[in-house]
Amino acid sequence: MNSVKRRCALLLCLSPAMSFASLGPPYTTDDPEPVELGHYEAYLASQYLHGASGVFGTGPHFEFNYGALPNLQLHLIAPLAFSQPNDGSASNWGFGDTELGVKYRFVQESAHRPMVGIFPLVELPTGSAQRGLGNGEAQVFLPVWVQKTFGTWSSYGGGGYWCNPGAGNRDYWFFGIQAQNQVTKQLSLGAELTHSTVSTIGGRNRTGFNLGAVYDFDEGHHLLFSAGHSLAGENQTTAYLALQWTFGPKEKKG
Repeated sequence: MNSVKRRCALLLCLSPAMSFASLGPPYTTDDPEPVELGHYEAYLASQYLHGASGVFGTGPHFEFNYGALPNLQLHLIAPLAFSQPNDGSASNWGFGDTELGVKYRFVQESAHRPMVGIFPLVELPTGSAQRGLGNGEAQVFLPVWVQKTFGTWSSYGGGGYWCNPGAGNRDYWFFGIQAQNQVTKQLSLGAELTHSTVSTIGGRNRTGFNLGAVYDFDEGHHLLFSAGHSLAGENQTTAYLALQWTFGPKEKKG
């Protein structure tokens, strides 16, 4: 798939005991476009969130995607997480919650029809909740994503439901919409608006934005970055930085 259209940082609905879920780098919103059959994507990345509870993130995490079947992608994130809470407890760094997912595109884009797909994710509780590096229980995200391209512009969005068990947590909805422009052959710039309902007992709805960029050094090497801030709800600053490698079988000539 086109790396500039696809990978776009971070869903960090974080408290000290929650896991880190990354959607479409470098944006929080994802798209329905899977990795092409037989192709791979690999990321070495870091996520950052500074909120009222403290500073949390990954440093680094490894993401891997594989086009296993036509229109179907397998997904893995293995993170090293860090936690620096503001409540006086100790800072920690160690293995976080592992993310597994399957993206499936069931509607192809046409001149008048958007692309549509699903991307269910499960967050396995491999990080220590006591140390602020994980949720302590498995979480599941069930989204639907839609995408349409208009010349050098593309936009995707959608949302879904988070099953969010654990002490002090609540199930919640997440929604996002993103747009980006292919400014040059190598550079795309974009922005997104996101909203999530209350994810913790006593918490508040969250609305925020991210500004992002993807720079293609060549067909196989890419730099991704985004940064954003909350617009409503808890005051939060977020950032994401990644190196991406894309590779797969070469097309035969002749």
